Amino acid sequence: MDRWRGRVALVTGASLGIGAAIAKELVRCGMKVNLAAECQRAGHSGVLVPFKCDLNNEEEILSMFAAIKDQHKGVDVCINNAGLAHPESLLHGQTSGWKNMLDVNVLALCICSREAYQSMKERNVDDGHIINLNSMSGHRVVHSTDVHFYSSTKFAVTALTEGLRQELREANTHIRATCISPGVVETEFAPRLYSQNADKAAASYTKFKALEAIDVANSVTYVLSAPPHVQIGDIQMRPVEQVS
Repeated sequence: MDRWRGRVALVTGASLGIGAAIAKELVRCGMKVNLAAECQRAGHSGVLVPFKCDLNNEEEILSMFAAIKDQHKGVDVCINNAGLAHPESLLHGQTSGWKNMLDVNVLALCICSREAYQSMKERNVDDGHIINLNSMSGHRVVHSTDVHFYSSTKFAVTALTEGLRQELREANTHIRATCISPGVVETEFAPRLYSQNADKAAASYTKFKALEAIDVANSVTYVLSAPPHVQIGDIQMRPVEQVS
């Protein structure tokens, strides 16, 4: 990881859960200010710079990248962590919920990846990395109507990451693209998904020992620590007791 020292990583959705754990590990962008003090007390050498950005709004995303360029020259690592789910089934779901999932899970990811690549290209950065937080739901469809549409957005992330890898190669760069695909992780995800059903939310993490956010963050640092010639396409990880 020494080669990343002093360089800039953007972590979207870093105020909670997996994103917060990743940002604390990398000590870079996207965190709430209160976490900056925690990282400083832990003795980390990096700097946290929070940016407030509505990922539903392309103009705010572009403004964020402009601010990063102005303040830090650009992005060397882009970690597209932000994502969400609404319990909107395919037969009865609300279009607004579907659109919100597409906007955040797919379009914002693509916009951030595009802008990160342009930032790297402008500065002749040829060893950058784009990491997409995917899901095991991007590789199989579970028998739950609550997450069928969500799964479709994660299948899109699987395809987009491989497409990105191919385009980066065709552009004769050594910039890498990677997916991280965790199974059940104990975060705010289930309470938000089932905000109208506290019992169902609580049950999501009581059947077996779930992954923790730090487990996923450690997989990110593993990917970043790989030698520059090594392309890690996807890390699929799940709790030992998780069935699917």
